[in-house]
Amino acid sequence: MIAFNSADVLAYFERRSPRDAADLVAETMMTAWRRCSIMPEPAIDARMWLFGIARNVLANADRTERRRWRLADRLRLMTLPSDVSAASDEGADVRDAVARLEPGSAELIRLVHWDGFSIAESAQIIGIPASTARTQYQRAKEQLRRSLSDHDATEMSGTGHGTH
Repeated sequence: MIAFNSADVLAYFERRSPRDAADLVAETMMTAWRRCSIMPEPAIDARMWLFGIARNVLANADRTERRRWRLADRLRLMTLPSDVSAASDEGADVRDAVARLEPGSAELIRLVHWDGFSIAESAQIIGIPASTARTQYQRAKEQLRRSLSDHDATEMSGTGHGTH
C-alpha cells in the first residue's frame, strides 16, 4: 500500500521542497515502514495517514533548515567585525606576506598563528612529521620577517603605497 503512493508523495514534496524531495520521500517511507503496524486498514485512510507522516517530515525539515540558518547567522555575526564598512587594511601586509610563502608553509603559519594549533598539531593536520613542520615553520618565519622588514623599509623610504 505504501509503495503505491510513493509517486504521489514525491509530487507532494516536489511542489513544496523540490531540492530535497527525494530525501524527504525516503524519510517518509522509512517512518511509515517503521510504523506500519499502526497503519489504518482502508486504503483511503492509509493514504491520508501516509500524507500525515509526509507533512510531519516536511515540518521537521523546515524547522531544521530554519535552525541551520539562524545558527549560521549567529556565527556570521560573531565572527564579522561589528562595523564591516569600517574594516581597514590592518594586517594586510602580513596576509600578503603569508600568501607569498610556499603553500605548505603558508598553511602551517595560518594553522599556528590564526587557528591556534601547536606546530605538532599543525603537522598532524597537514600530514607531515613534526620535525619537518618545525624546520618548515622556522624557515617560513624567517621569510616572513625578511618580507615584512623589506615592506617596512619601503614604507619608510616613501616609495611604498602607505601614508607618509
